[in-house]
Amino acid sequence: MYSLSQSIQMAGAVGDPLPNPFKGLSDLDVEFRRGELSVIAAASGTGKSLFALNLAIQSNVPTLYFSADSTAATQLVRATAIITGEDSKVIKSRLRQGEFAEYEAALAERWWLRFNYSARPTPEEIELHLMAYEEVFGTDVHLAVIDNISNLDTGGSNNTSEYTQALEELCDYLNEMAREVGAHVTTTHHVIGEYSDGTKPIPQSGVKGKVSRVPSLILTIHKASEGLYTKVLNVSDVKNRDGFADASGETYAPLQFNTTNMQLSDV
Repeated sequence: MYSLSQSIQMAGAVGDPLPNPFKGLSDLDVEFRRGELSVIAAASGTGKSLFALNLAIQSNVPTLYFSADSTAATQLVRATAIITGEDSKVIKSRLRQGEFAEYEAALAERWWLRFNYSARPTPEEIELHLMAYEEVFGTDVHLAVIDNISNLDTGGSNNTSEYTQALEELCDYLNEMAREVGAHVTTTHHVIGEYSDGTKPIPQSGVKGKVSRVPSLILTIHKASEGLYTKVLNVSDVKNRDGFADASGETYAPLQFNTTNMQLSDV
């Protein structure tokens, strides 16, 4: 048992917000707090993985990114484009041609950003890598990204009911992990069929499976407009235990997505 005075020491870094690179989200009271779990939900191809990657790079904190949904080549091209601001198509071409040396110095500076590319990571593998990060670098992970939650290997589900229960149990596990490690844990996730085209606001009820109970923060993303080199992605704050939220998804922060260099920024 702890008194309130003793709880000050117990709290440590838990509750501290990570640097938020998006002012529009800050204006909606969105904070990515250490020791808490968040979910980023959107239709396939809308930009939830790109949002997670931009958050990981632009927040500029010790990060462990579990990229089950994307290969090393895909993430390397995207991350290099975000960091350098160069055209991702040029970067991809140079990677294939073995002419990547000019980017290596810029990437080496981001030593605190580490990736795991297992297609079906287990909870045990996640824990092992978190412990290895602390052992190697002498610091706890501040941000852990699980991209995405349905790719985690928990032994399989035989039907929809078991799948839904497994997702809820995974959220419990990730939330407990966030508290134990003192990191903000964010995971990407899918939405139900009605919102699978990604063109309209997604409410909290549009998130696939029963994952809404546990996370402190749930963001949904839909496309607003699309140009030749840019898209506007609207990020809705549908659940926020520590601030404003609109469960309908109709209140959102617009972010500009530069399709050339993969960077997200405030409109």
